Amino acid sequence: MNLLIQKLERAFNLTLDLAESLSEEGLILTLKDLPSNRIGDQLWCVVGARESYLNAIENTQWAGFSCSLQDITSKSDVVHCLKTSATDALNFLSKSDLSKYQADMAFNLLEHEIQHHGQLIRYIYGNHLKFPQSWNQRYTV
Repeated sequence: MNLLIQKLERAFNLTLDLAESLSEEGLILTLKDLPSNRIGDQLWCVVGARESYLNAIENTQWAGFSCSLQDITSKSDVVHCLKTSATDALNFLSKSDLSKYQADMAFNLLEHEIQHHGQLIRYIYGNHLKFPQSWNQRYTV
């Protein structure tokens, strides 16, 4: 499980780097002329998935989706929730011997996070924003 935790930590750090590189105006950007939500909505889904999957992992059953992030237009709120949800998930996973169900949920969380990275890449390109250095190194964007 150490490898899974390392991959989750890297993915979480990349998401945080991107959020920290955005302005508050950046959080409300959409993909112009395409059906899309806002960048902040993408990050809301990331936080909610982290919290919801962690709840499923802790309780060994899915209890639905919920998200503590209330204001997707507040950079400080977004960054705070990203940090808290990452710390909570990594702390629990690093101290637990996971069952098959729990490991599957943790892998689902990793897949979800990375799927959002792909979406966020399109948002950054579509809005002519700059990627943080960590994204340039990881994804060659």
